[in-house]
Amino acid sequence: MTLEQVLKPDIEELVAQRDFATLRQVLSDWTPQELADLIEALEPPDDVIVFRLLPRDLAADTFEYLATENQLALVSALAQEKERLVNLLNDLSPDDRTSLFEELPGPVTQRLLNMLSPEERRVAVMLLGYPEDSIGRLMTTDYVAIRPEWTVQQALDHIRKHGKDSETLDVVYVVDRSWHLLDDLRVRELLLAEPTALIADLMDERFVALRASDDQEVAVAEFQEHDRVALPVTDSKGVLVGIVTVDDVLDVAQEEATEDIHKLGGSEALDAPYLETPLLSLVGKRARWLVVLFLGEMLTASAMGHFEGEIARAVVLALFVPLIISSGGNSGSQAATLIIRAMAVGEVSLRDWWRVMRREVASGLALGGVLGLIGFIRVSVWQAMFGTYGPHWALIGLTVALSLVGVVMWGTLSGSMLPFVMRRLGVDPATSSTPFVATLVDVTGLVIYFSIAAALLSGTVL
Repeated sequence: MTLEQVLKPDIEELVAQRDFATLRQVLSDWTPQELADLIEALEPPDDVIVFRLLPRDLAADTFEYLATENQLALVSALAQEKERLVNLLNDLSPDDRTSLFEELPGPVTQRLLNMLSPEERRVAVMLLGYPEDSIGRLMTTDYVAIRPEWTVQQALDHIRKHGKDSETLDVVYVVDRSWHLLDDLRVRELLLAEPTALIADLMDERFVALRASDDQEVAVAEFQEHDRVALPVTDSKGVLVGIVTVDDVLDVAQEEATEDIHKLGGSEALDAPYLETPLLSLVGKRARWLVVLFLGEMLTASAMGHFEGEIARAVVLALFVPLIISSGGNSGSQAATLIIRAMAVGEVSLRDWWRVMRREVASGLALGGVLGLIGFIRVSVWQAMFGTYGPHWALIGLTVALSLVGVVMWGTLSGSMLPFVMRRLGVDPATSSTPFVATLVDVTGLVIYFSIAAALLSGTVL
């Protein structure tokens, strides 16, 4: 049980008694994370009252840990307290303030921008000027930069003077007089160096930097590869314009993973948490794909209609249709999920399509062989126990077995190659969702099944 869960009744009682002096003293010992959890657990207007009691700096730190919907509610509640709202917006870190502004209607954002100090307004407008999903929207301008001609002592004095406003002090950035990024140095290196040593002597000019115009997914990949708490962000000319910290990248990674999971399930990605998504929006995002998949499944009915004569002459073939097409759909969904995830984490790229195809053909043959053997055994056992399939049971069993091999191999091949096709067309590979693959394999699986049946059973069952 968390601290806010234990003390929430006491907090609510203090609010009800209007004992704000005691409440302010109690809250002063809490961390921003604990205060954010408490505010989210309280009902209006108690949550606003608690937030108003926080000191200015603590209020800004707490606000950054709140969920977006709670942030928006507080901004709305504080709209009549202009001075407090202005202080809050100016004290927020630029990246968190940008995230908040993105959720607000345009006119509201403009009104809040006008409340900022000139310097903070300049920073906010610059960040909002980048494309919506770019690294520029994600970065903060709160960092410490030093010069190569400085001594270590000068650099440390500079950090002491300006470090309190920095998002992180693990790393400082070396820039020239035109603010071109030259290197990044861990503060640990400065602390262990001689005070009289020059910063230039500590530089190796080996650093990783992000481009402000790049997609946020690039930042996720770079953080995973280089295991850093922060990375610098430059413009097209190499000028340092900000930094991105790992906490913001983790949020992006979660959003991207959620979006891919929604698409894999055959739905458009939700723009808000499930319980907060309006019902009409929820239905609309699911209905589009369901309609597409339904129209695709109509082709399955058309395929069965094409083989109506074969089914009429050998009704036994219809018994295995669900078995055949579900096996193909399942194998295709497996392959699609594996490849889409491998693409998302950078394990597989477009140039690997041939290697993937060879592996999936081999996998499809092996998996189809296993299922085909089980299918043949099933026909054999039922024939021995009940005499279900008549004198040509062996041919029926062989038809089922070979069909399973063909359909499963086709399913794995389709599921693994569709993400490559989507990526080549510039579409998110997750769009080739597992329901889409299953629908495709359902139609083609019927063609494979009845074609093999026509070849093997002609003159006997057919």
